[in-house]
Amino acid sequence: MSARKSTKVPNVSGDELRQYYKDMLLIRRFEEKAGQLYGMGLIGGFCHLYIGQEAVIVGLEAAAEEGDKRITSYRDHGHMLACGMDPNGVMAELTGRIGGYSKGKGGSMHMFSADTHFYGGHGIVAAQVPIGAGLAFADKYNGNGRVTFTYFGDGAANQGQVYETFNMAALWSLPVVFVVENNQYAMGTAQVRSTSTPDLYTRGAAFGIAGEAVDGMDVLAVKAAGTKAVAHCRAGKGPYILEVKTYRYRGHSMSDPAKYRTREEVQRMREERDPIDHVREMLLQGKHASEDDLKAIDKEIKTLVAASADFARESPEPSASELYTDIYAEA
Repeated sequence: MSARKSTKVPNVSGDELRQYYKDMLLIRRFEEKAGQLYGMGLIGGFCHLYIGQEAVIVGLEAAAEEGDKRITSYRDHGHMLACGMDPNGVMAELTGRIGGYSKGKGGSMHMFSADTHFYGGHGIVAAQVPIGAGLAFADKYNGNGRVTFTYFGDGAANQGQVYETFNMAALWSLPVVFVVENNQYAMGTAQVRSTSTPDLYTRGAAFGIAGEAVDGMDVLAVKAAGTKAVAHCRAGKGPYILEVKTYRYRGHSMSDPAKYRTREEVQRMREERDPIDHVREMLLQGKHASEDDLKAIDKEIKTLVAASADFARESPEPSASELYTDIYAEA
């Protein structure tokens, strides 16, 4: 990705920009705290951070409406926070506590919230894609006008079930937006070394699925593309593919030293393409906020995140009897 040449202040309200800034900053600070707790041994198992990709989920949530659904893979904390899940419940789940969304049994990779229509992070690569189509099928069957955002990565884009799902989604004209969060490296292999086509959104062409690529480091560009995709689905035109070109600053997971790229590359992206800094510059240049205003927002969010960590520490671990709950549902 090339650097931004300048920051143009678009025709968008200050209130909107401030909300996007707060939403992205909450994800960034939350993930930084999660990384700290992992280092302290308070988060077990795998932990995949969303740092750098905040504009993707915040921009698409800005295009969503009440009742729309979302489903993603294991890099899922940002999606949870952006759709309105409580940071306390998310952090408690990360630390395996009873106060978590899945009562401490799902951890980082598997938690759900039916209240916010978040249908989970999923640990099996691309397994969530056909489930997302199933959610969209239910909405079409019920005729409720809802849309499902089905997120997966550039690595998952090479999995076979993705194309089986594309076929069914196109065949049945399902209201699903397939969001490819292309952070360039999959688990640790650059896209150019693993993918035969440079643009992943074109993978739907054989099925007649429309799509486009969008700058995933620009929250307003993501929102605009998401609004277009959602309108396409709500109009009964079937699925849509958004390839959102983004970048993660951390390794694939906390155990990944990320030696497949240089520190200089990551630092360059942080300095030239950071999605939060981009909105910060627009707020300042458009005189929608002062430096003091932004410092106050950061302080407020740090307090909120610290409180979520305290809540997680104070929440007890689930009892052994929880092993036998939530196993099945009686029809």
